[in-house]
Amino acid sequence: MLGAATVSVLFARAVVTPPRRKTEDVRILGHDATTITVSATIDSLTPGSYSLWFTGDSGHAQLGEIVRYDTETVTRELIAVDFGDLARARRGRLSGWFYLSPAALGYPYSEVEIATELGAAPAWLIPSAAPSARWMIGVHGRAVQKQEALRSVPVVREAGYNCLLISYRNDGDAPGSPDNRYSLGDAEWRDVESAMSFALEHGAIEIVLMGWSMGGAIVLQALTRSRLAGVITGVMLDSPVIDWVTALQFQGRAYRLPRVLRRAVLALLSSRQTRWLTGQSSAIDIARMDLVARSAELNTPILLLHSDDDGFVPSTASRALAAARPDLVTFDWFTTARHTRLWNYDRDRWNADIRSWLAVLARPRG
Repeated sequence: MLGAATVSVLFARAVVTPPRRKTEDVRILGHDATTITVSATIDSLTPGSYSLWFTGDSGHAQLGEIVRYDTETVTRELIAVDFGDLARARRGRLSGWFYLSPAALGYPYSEVEIATELGAAPAWLIPSAAPSARWMIGVHGRAVQKQEALRSVPVVREAGYNCLLISYRNDGDAPGSPDNRYSLGDAEWRDVESAMSFALEHGAIEIVLMGWSMGGAIVLQALTRSRLAGVITGVMLDSPVIDWVTALQFQGRAYRLPRVLRRAVLALLSSRQTRWLTGQSSAIDIARMDLVARSAELNTPILLLHSDDDGFVPSTASRALAAARPDLVTFDWFTTARHTRLWNYDRDRWNADIRSWLAVLARPRG
């Protein structure tokens, strides 16, 4: 019994604790000027373009399509090595970031600071080509940083939006909270509200929020809780957490936790009495963040993109939200693509979805 309780606490603690190190689950077997060979995994066998972080994130390369593969190895195009010594690398991990800074996109940009309740949070501002009162605020997911949102900039900027890519508490870039714990969106949405205030102070009239993974949960909390929600004209979600119960149950099953332990994890995260076990200063209102149950409260157009082969956040809650509010939700489901890697898998389709949705959003209403 004590062992089961310990497992629940450790799992719950891992959910809300920013990771210090990330698992390097791909073996690097060799490379030449144009290709790289790595061990065969579900991620390395997925078509598309990706980042490869190696040697404890001290190196980074851009990988392209699969050249050949067998049961043990995958050889992919080696597009570029941004930094690090790939010749000495033995292990790495694949990522969907691809771009490391706005400079890689070739657009003018500036580094700005958002005044949040915890201090100044760094952000990137990529202005639209022509003066515009439309802004997109990009919100990255759990355990990554604002680079994740760079993939959205070309198509959104093309549609006439200024792009503000933000950091938020405990992401390793913005100031941390006193407990250094994620709130899964229950507190982070206030940093999005601060970014909205920044945008309004700099000429924004219409704001579109875009969130990836946990960033989707954060965006939805800003939409339903912010005093500034009236300026939000649309929401774009990539592989989002729509309902944390669904997401955490899925991850608990992946780790083979029995149902009783999965329920215990949810109770630990949401209980005022046990929050000290996970290091949280405040309990998380898990029920409030179920946007399927609260779908009747929504009144803002939503573009929802999710893969049935996500592997981390199941698409079931996204499908449920789309079914509950077909009047507001435009839903495009992918297959094969992994979590937050829809752009990497099929950027043409991903861009087309956003381009057409933003075009409809821009039409006069009524």
